[in-house]
Amino acid sequence: MADRGQSWPTQQDESAIIDLGDVNDRDDGSDYETDMSRGPTDGSGKGSLEEDVRKRLTDNVTQMVWNAGTQQAKRAWSLYGNIDILRPYFNVEPHEVRTRLLQSFLPRMPSSEKQRAYRELYGPLMVVFTLIALLLFQMKAAEHKVEEGTLMGTAFGVCFTYWWGTAALMWFLSYVCNAHITSIQLLSLLGYGLAGHCVVILLGTLIHTSHDHLFFYLLWAVFGGLSTLKMVGVILSRTHGKSQRLILSCTIAAIHLLFLLYLHFAYHQIVEDLSRVLDSDPVVKQPEVVNNVRTVSKDRANKTH
Repeated sequence: MADRGQSWPTQQDESAIIDLGDVNDRDDGSDYETDMSRGPTDGSGKGSLEEDVRKRLTDNVTQMVWNAGTQQAKRAWSLYGNIDILRPYFNVEPHEVRTRLLQSFLPRMPSSEKQRAYRELYGPLMVVFTLIALLLFQMKAAEHKVEEGTLMGTAFGVCFTYWWGTAALMWFLSYVCNAHITSIQLLSLLGYGLAGHCVVILLGTLIHTSHDHLFFYLLWAVFGGLSTLKMVGVILSRTHGKSQRLILSCTIAAIHLLFLLYLHFAYHQIVEDLSRVLDSDPVVKQPEVVNNVRTVSKDRANKTH
């Protein structure tokens, strides 16, 4: 029994030793496998990483260029679409514009039938540009000076503000008074109505005399009155109700005729008179001061002698 008791621990120790060796062998093999899975640690790993980064950068740049190109194409297409929307309002023949300019000086009596109001902006826009050129010529002839901005900017601002502002006001009043006229028709009507202003400003600048305004008032009553009556007739034919007609006709007639008076007196005669007064005062006073000094010095010299 003693022998058996001594031999049993030895077998247990040997088995324990063998088991530990197997465990060490397995650990060594797993470390080797993990080392092999990591791959080599030389410069080839760095090269593959650089190639991956370059590829990603190329893809990103290509995507950015493609997005920018598509956005520009969409903008160009949208701009072309907007121009195509405005194309019907500028599709007009020159002889039609000439006929409508002449008709703007031929008023018709209001009746139950609606008078025609054109949906066209080419002719009115050309009339506004002509008025800007004539107003600029009038400013230069009167030696008008602008403290901030330029004469061209002032002329553009005055003419387009009147055209768009009056059209917006009349459209609001037409909506309130239930007049059957659109904003495009009002812009066209007011634009052709400015043809009378162009005639008055041209003749008033070339022939107008500084001591008498009778010739200007005659032009204002004839050409300005005819164009105003034309617009009033068109609006009255498209409005129902006496009070509504009175409001619309008086508003457009007053604004249209007063604007012509403003263009004449603000940039022609009054400015010209002021510039003459300001330029003549220093020139008249300087010789008088010099002469007074000379006479005083001569008197003192005579007294001393």
